[in-house]
Amino acid sequence: MTENATPTAAIGMVSIDCDDAATMATFYSAVLGWPIAYQGDGYAMLQQDGRRLGFGQTPDYRRPSWPDDGHKQFHLDLAATDVEATAARCVELGATRPEEQPGGDRWTVLLDPAGHPFCITDLANWG
Repeated sequence: MTENATPTAAIGMVSIDCDDAATMATFYSAVLGWPIAYQGDGYAMLQQDGRRLGFGQTPDYRRPSWPDDGHKQFHLDLAATDVEATAARCVELGATRPEEQPGGDRWTVLLDPAGHPFCITDLANWG
C-alpha cells in the first residue's frame, strides 16, 4: 500500500442473528427472490449476483423491539415498485405489520419472522 492510499473494504455478506435460520432463509428467499445457497447446522445463506445474506441461530437470541427502545439491532430498507403489494406479500410469508408506522406514505415498517424491523420503500425514491 502506498503512503497516501486509504485502505478500503467491501461488504462480503450481511449476517443476521435469529432463533431459526431456516425460517429466516425461507422468508427472505421468497421476499427477495434470491436462492438459498446453503442451509444446515443452524446457519443459512442466500446468494444472488455476488450478494450474500446470512442467518445464524444464536442460542440466547433476543428479539428486537419496535418501536425502538434500544433493542433494534439493525434494519433493512427494501425498494419495491409497489410498496403495498410487496408489504402484503411479506405478511403472507410471515412478516407482521406493527401499529407504529412513522413513515406515513413514504415507507412501510414490517417485522420479519425473527422480529427484526425492515422497511419497504418506493423504488423510485432510490434514483
